[in-house]
Amino acid sequence: MKKLIDLITETVEQGFEACGYEGSLGKVTLSNRPDLCEYQCNGAMAGAKLYKKAPIMIAGDVVEKLKIAPCFEEAAAVSPGFINLKLSKTFLADYLEEMDHSEKLGVAYDGDKETIVIDYGGPNVAKPLHVGHLRSAIIGESMKRLGRFLGHEVIGDVHLGDWGLQMGLIIEELKERKPELPYFDEAYTGDYPEEAPFTIGELEEIYPAASAKSKADEAFAEKAHDATFKLQRGDKGYMALWNHILNVSVSDLKKNYEKLNVTFDIWKKESDAQPYIPAMVQEMKEKGFAHESQGALVVDVKEDTDTKEIPPCILLKSDGATLYSTTDLATLVEREKLFSPDRVLYVVDKRQELHFTQVFRCAKKTGIVRPEVKLDFLGFGTMNGKDGKPFKTRDGGVMRLEYLIKEICDAVYEKIMENRTVSETEARKTAEVIGLAALKYGDLSNQASKDYMFDVDRFISFEGDTGPYILYTIVRIKSIQAKYEALPEHYTGTVRVLPAASESEKALQIEVSKVSDALLSAFSEQAPHKICQYIYDLSNAFNRFYHETKIMAEEDKERQAAYIRLLELVKRVLETCIGLLGFEAPDRM
Repeated sequence: MKKLIDLITETVEQGFEACGYEGSLGKVTLSNRPDLCEYQCNGAMAGAKLYKKAPIMIAGDVVEKLKIAPCFEEAAAVSPGFINLKLSKTFLADYLEEMDHSEKLGVAYDGDKETIVIDYGGPNVAKPLHVGHLRSAIIGESMKRLGRFLGHEVIGDVHLGDWGLQMGLIIEELKERKPELPYFDEAYTGDYPEEAPFTIGELEEIYPAASAKSKADEAFAEKAHDATFKLQRGDKGYMALWNHILNVSVSDLKKNYEKLNVTFDIWKKESDAQPYIPAMVQEMKEKGFAHESQGALVVDVKEDTDTKEIPPCILLKSDGATLYSTTDLATLVEREKLFSPDRVLYVVDKRQELHFTQVFRCAKKTGIVRPEVKLDFLGFGTMNGKDGKPFKTRDGGVMRLEYLIKEICDAVYEKIMENRTVSETEARKTAEVIGLAALKYGDLSNQASKDYMFDVDRFISFEGDTGPYILYTIVRIKSIQAKYEALPEHYTGTVRVLPAASESEKALQIEVSKVSDALLSAFSEQAPHKICQYIYDLSNAFNRFYHETKIMAEEDKERQAAYIRLLELVKRVLETCIGLLGFEAPDRM
């Protein structure tokens, strides 16, 4: 189904062509003066030079053709040459009818369907999720859901960090604490225990303790490096411990991501890329891409058009050790082999942009990925506290993500219990739904690349540009529907969306019709905040209509049924959009 603005543009283009002008001058945009008109075309201004004619004369010619077009109620030429347009109420109602009967609200992606791998999440094993993991998870989840809604095959990969120094630190700390374990006995030949020698709680305490010790104790740091080296060379005992660490960590990570309503299709790890590294490096050497620089093996990735210095991409350090760039390149080799993707999207902290510029250029230059594969970087800013600095706990530490979720859900619960209209059990359940919406919307409503301030009080407000306000709008519609269903008498004819009976109803209908624009631009621009912006505008349009219209007291039963039909469409659009953002609405609030 075509977007409404595309249908309008086609009509205006035909108007230009009918007058002997270039059809491309007929591009239509939303009006920047909604008090005067709903849509506008400025093509006559551009046509003035082309046709050596006053723009108002061109606009006047075109308007004469548009006055008979069925999609316009009014078309006017305004000095110095603008074309102001108001939609026909019948045309608009018919468009919404078609939209309501169409699959996916008529939203249709007209480009080629792609296989897309989205790399998001990126936690390290043996560490709890903290607030720094929030943005990657929920932005990536939203892009995954949006891509699938538009018909793409999207594969979400958590890409766990499991192969770096943190593994050596944990193993060495365990060795000092429990030297009797068989994993550290090189003479041991039996089977290793199936149960891990630690719980998730112990594991999460071991890593920070080991990390702090390595900074103060040079000898311990050296042993941790040796342990990392032994693990990466396949030491049997260390590999068994590594598997325990993975199993315990992944089980806990899945539970915490579930609380965020975030899921991954594959749980790939840095270690999965290791088998691809030797052949990849060897091929880069043989083809002349890789060369030595100060003992390290590098690939030059600078380009003549660069305005700033882009350092070489390092494959191997002087001691032969790999880096993140090595494993990221090898991961692309693996993804090419497993999925042959058309696009790979990385949802990562924007401070890693240089790293990914190097990796992407190296991958393209060396042929790791096909020339047509798109490698995209969606860099996000930080979530800050009220002091404008990265969000911390009261004692200055990094807050665990589960505590952040609990804090916002508790705040919503207290707000609900102030009214005392529901039981404590229902209040707690509803608070979890609203709290997640408040957290996700509070994050996603900001442009991803921008830093933003985490403010619980603002996020959980039922007024303004917030998640609870959107949910309250949906719940209000559900309440109206329930009241309507309880009426003793309903309209018995065919119910359809009728031409608007008021300006607020027409404004609501126009806002509903924009869902395609919102979702398609959010995907093409990798900008989930555009969905938030759209549903906030739609909610405002609905609430204005609601306050100005006596729906339940309407005496014309056909008109009343049409109102309910329109409200059902509004609810469907809102529920579709919040589903793409990764949260849902309760039945009541």
